[in-house]
Amino acid sequence: MIPTERLAAVIVTYNRCEKLLKVIDALRSQTRPPDRIYVVDNASSDATEAEMRSRKGNDLVHLRLQHNIGGAGGFNKGIKAAYSDGFDLIWISDDDAYPNEDAIEKLIDGLTKFADRTGHWPSFACSAVRWTDGSWCEMNTPDTVWDWPRFYSADMRYFLVRSCSFVSALIPRWAIREHGFPIKDYFIWFDDAEYTRRLARSYPGIFVPDSLVIHDVENNQGVNYGLVTDETLWKFKYGARNEASFEMREHGLAGFLSFLYRVRRQMRLNRLPLRLRLPIYGAILRGLWFRPKIEMPARAGNRN
Repeated sequence: MIPTERLAAVIVTYNRCEKLLKVIDALRSQTRPPDRIYVVDNASSDATEAEMRSRKGNDLVHLRLQHNIGGAGGFNKGIKAAYSDGFDLIWISDDDAYPNEDAIEKLIDGLTKFADRTGHWPSFACSAVRWTDGSWCEMNTPDTVWDWPRFYSADMRYFLVRSCSFVSALIPRWAIREHGFPIKDYFIWFDDAEYTRRLARSYPGIFVPDSLVIHDVENNQGVNYGLVTDETLWKFKYGARNEASFEMREHGLAGFLSFLYRVRRQMRLNRLPLRLRLPIYGAILRGLWFRPKIEMPARAGNRN
């Protein structure tokens, strides 16, 4: 059995105090509430620090950072803290995603049932993420493996996935012990895909469609380089550098060139202006030499 005695939640936040408080309320109302909630605060300048000070308790830890190190750095810090404190399962999510009251319980049940029925240990479990109007949230679509329905049945409705976003993902301790922590140097974008793909080297994760989360983002759109704007260019540059670096690490020059072709095609199809294309190409080229460190726990161990 996968141990479920100690459950932690990690939320990374930056200047979204009102939404963060809704997330904390949703976590405390879970049918299986976390034993401890770690709020990693990326040097927010709003009321976050005061609110966390007033709500701080045995079940809530406020990790206030001196500088904004991005979502990637925040998840790295939060998962390290929860792992160091000995938690068996770590649920991670954004500060604007509200889980249904049974969302975490269903992820835990999914891990346990899948392992019991198949003899395989999923490296993570992820939720179905909806937008505010109830439609599918495009940016939080898990990436399935080729044989994703292999174990699907009426009473075990789980799909095999090789990666997911950091919006409602449950990670067992053994997977972190074997594969390390998220890459903090990514800052933002593709940190979730890289990390869960790394976890899935042991065994794919599972998508649990009955575990529901609402993601309160302004626009419901996925990552498409044809949609770059002046306002979002900075995010896409991080994403382009990070994914190019990942492709070089995992698949060499062939993977890098395939990614470059895919991005070029998206930008050309949407007739993106040259002033936006050139910075994206520059970021992809930086990915050729960008080799961030993967941090591992101090000691390896068994799956338990």
